[in-house]
Amino acid sequence: MESHELLQQVFQKTSPKEAAAQLGLSLSMIYKWAEPPDQKSGAANPLDRIDALIKCSNDPRIVQWVCQRAGGFFIKNPKSTTPTPGLLVPAMNEVVQEFADLLAVISTASTDSNITPQEAKTIRARWEELKCVTEGFVQCCEEGNFRQMKKDGDR
Repeated sequence: MESHELLQQVFQKTSPKEAAAQLGLSLSMIYKWAEPPDQKSGAANPLDRIDALIKCSNDPRIVQWVCQRAGGFFIKNPKSTTPTPGLLVPAMNEVVQEFADLLAVISTASTDSNITPQEAKTIRARWEELKCVTEGFVQCCEEGNFRQMKKDGDR
């Protein structure tokens, strides 16, 4: 989906007039954002600008920040290839092992009934790794390609 198409859908549920007021922009500018960029009246919208900033900086923190502001988190999709059968159990075991590793980190950090900032960082890092491995597993389920998960897991 193109950014202007998404904005068209957003503006069906959100008042363009309210958006203009909140952003301190003209109503015509808001409407221009929802037009295809190849039209002379269209304007570079914020989504396209964020996309360009991500591409030129190659810094995932921008996406992570946007996701956090929306109340969520960002998980990068693993690389995928043409589906091939096999290796379901080892792929499933990798997810279970990652979860066990997270629980071990939490258990070690909480033995003194106190989580330090460094321990919290370590827990966060293990959690992020578990989310990535689990996303890889789900994609492999969708593609029927569990060999790829093993390749991606050989970091």
